[in-house]
Amino acid sequence: MDDNLKSNLTSGRNWLRLVFMLLFALLLQVATAIMWVLVILQFLFSLVTGRDNDKLRAFGSSLSSYIHDSLRFLTYNSEEKPFPFSDWPSAEAPEGAKMPVQEPPSSGA
Repeated sequence: MDDNLKSNLTSGRNWLRLVFMLLFALLLQVATAIMWVLVILQFLFSLVTGRDNDKLRAFGSSLSSYIHDSLRFLTYNSEEKPFPFSDWPSAEAPEGAKMPVQEPPSSGA
């Protein structure tokens, strides 16, 4: 057996990454299910009110970033582990779009 192959097969680093990959594949499935619930809720909100919900849009933006980060880790394009091993992605505006700025509540004085 080739020494390099034997070294790769017995490397704990590779097997630990497999455990993380299985975990993130499972979390990716959960995130995808949440995304579909979000899509349906956003559609219903738009249907009833005539406009989308800003908070759902912001959460959708951060959820799509999480899904992207997870896929990058699973496909070996990143060594950085996504949430819960790093911070949850912030909601970023898509290119050409502006995210609404939340105004602080007034003091009422």
